Amino acid sequence: MPLPETLAQGLRGAGWLAGLPALALIWASATLYAAPRIADGLAAEGAAIAAGTATATGEPWLRLEAVGRDLVAAGEAPDVAERATVLSRLAALDGPRRIVSELGIVETAAPFQWAAIRTGQNRIALEGSRPVEIGRRALEARITGALDPGTGLDDTARAARGAPPDFAGAAAFLAARLSGLAKGGRAALSDTVLSLSGEALDVPAYEALRAALSDPPEGFSVGRVEILPPKVAAYRFAVEKSGRGLVLDGFAPSAADREAALRAATEAAAGGTVEDRLLAARGLDPAIDPKSLIAFAFKLAELIQSGQVVFRDGAVSVTGDAIDGQALPDAEALMRDGRPAGVAAGRVALTARPLSPYRVAIRRTADAVTLTGHLPDAATRERVLAALRPRLFREPVIDRTRLADGAPPDLGDALAAAAPLVTNLAGGTVAVSDRAVTLTGESLYREGAARTPDRLAEALPPGWTGQASVTARDAAERRDPATCRADFTAALAGTDLHFPAGGAVLTPAFYPTLDALAALAKTCPSLRVAVSGPADPAKPPATPAAGPAPGEGATAEPTRVADAAKPATPAPPAPAPKEAATHAAKIAAKDAAKDATKDRSKAGAARKEPAAPGKAAAKKPAEAPDEPPVDLPRLRAQAVVEYLLQAGARPEQVTAGPDGPAGPVVFALLP
Repeated sequence: MPLPETLAQGLRGAGWLAGLPALALIWASATLYAAPRIADGLAAEGAAIAAGTATATGEPWLRLEAVGRDLVAAGEAPDVAERATVLSRLAALDGPRRIVSELGIVETAAPFQWAAIRTGQNRIALEGSRPVEIGRRALEARITGALDPGTGLDDTARAARGAPPDFAGAAAFLAARLSGLAKGGRAALSDTVLSLSGEALDVPAYEALRAALSDPPEGFSVGRVEILPPKVAAYRFAVEKSGRGLVLDGFAPSAADREAALRAATEAAAGGTVEDRLLAARGLDPAIDPKSLIAFAFKLAELIQSGQVVFRDGAVSVTGDAIDGQALPDAEALMRDGRPAGVAAGRVALTARPLSPYRVAIRRTADAVTLTGHLPDAATRERVLAALRPRLFREPVIDRTRLADGAPPDLGDALAAAAPLVTNLAGGTVAVSDRAVTLTGESLYREGAARTPDRLAEALPPGWTGQASVTARDAAERRDPATCRADFTAALAGTDLHFPAGGAVLTPAFYPTLDALAALAKTCPSLRVAVSGPADPAKPPATPAAGPAPGEGATAEPTRVADAAKPATPAPPAPAPKEAATHAAKIAAKDAAKDATKDRSKAGAARKEPAAPGKAAAKKPAEAPDEPPVDLPRLRAQAVVEYLLQAGARPEQVTAGPDGPAGPVVFALLP
């Protein structure tokens, strides 16, 4: 049966489709077999031209790559003329369909920059500039030798002038660092400055990177380093305390946090050893501030003699022997109220044991006197504080002691005896360990330093041992009289030392000048000074009070006996330099009390004497004020002389001179 006409026409129209498989086969054959041959042929045609561009290194600067029937030319020509010559020769070839030029010109790079970037597990990309003096293949071989075996390079760096010396060595050093960085890690060079950034693969790799960067190639320095520590699943931080010192263990999120932990450990060890086992790693909850966590751990560590403070699984725990019984509730309170945000409370397992040895210390600095260690009870604490406070002028007393059992029964006696010795020093420490006392420090005066060991031995209770090591701040003696006189003039320049009216007590304004003169006298044995005390300014004559009216029977006052008729009372010695201000304050307080008593007596008398009826009350003549002693200038000079002698001047160096007029104290050099 013949096919319908329409169907037959359709089959005849689609008959060309039967040839498509054959056509595809022909195209594939041409692509798979013919194209490579064409490319090889094009490359072979250009090989001779590329070989003709060889430089002093033996490597051609021209690189050719066939892409289909196109020939791609890359590289950096030494100059414009040579680039034009090469392009002309390539254009004359018969095989290529076209020449694609990517040729550049060798220029000077300033700054000279180069970088190696990890783009994959076994792939490194090179970019920037490379020295024109080093062939591309030679540099790639040097860099590949520093990488892990099997790592390939994608080199797009361009030749340029201006590279620093030993560029190849620095490039290999940087490339080797990429072995410890994850994908995206970058090692770069800018002139002679090296930089590194990326995330470390693991903890050992991070530590190796930090160690390598501490020793860069000669002639190069390390610039910006931004290496992220690796992330760990089980983040931990621990402080272990023992009689030998402190051990830091676990992780710190950054180098700065690690340094913060080391500083805190060094301070807490108080001279003991600090072993650092910390490693840099991330993994701490972002809600927790690492520095706050470190500070909190060391606050807990202050409460233990031996044991551990550990942060693990988001919580802090403390175990071991407490420093005293008071530390147990302190640790509970700190764990309850002092934890940083995001930190959970862990276990508090502390045991209070008798203290051995029993320690306490008094430390004097220029700013304060500080008590640390332990005391048996509040009464002993108050006794020590009472022995310190009256001997200090400006310095506050800072009490950081804690109460604990186990003290020697006469600890209070020993501390009360040692307290005056340390307060007399410019700076020093009294340290007590059981029944042994050690005094160290510096004295302002050589004589005081020499006497301190004997004074300590005499002051301690029976059964106690004492050791003192006190140095003197005295300068070496100068024997040049001209220099001594010049220093004397300089020490008094601009001074204006006045005594209060009617008084012979030194005020704090005297101390800096007198201390300077005493120090000068100790370094200049030939210096001799006369001190003239001033008189008070003359007072204007008092206006006589109106007497009683005639006929009112006024009675004359009995005549007073002059104070000068009384036997002169010797002036008390001037207080020691450390106690002068306190002494002056006491005198002023007594004078104020006397004046207040007089005022109250006068007021009471006025209230008790009513005026006569019908008459005005008779005015009583005003009572004359107390007159200063006639020998006031001598007393003032003697107060200054006594201060200088106590401050270290020799008796033959200072003497009281003739009385001076009203005004400041006068110092004169004697021949």
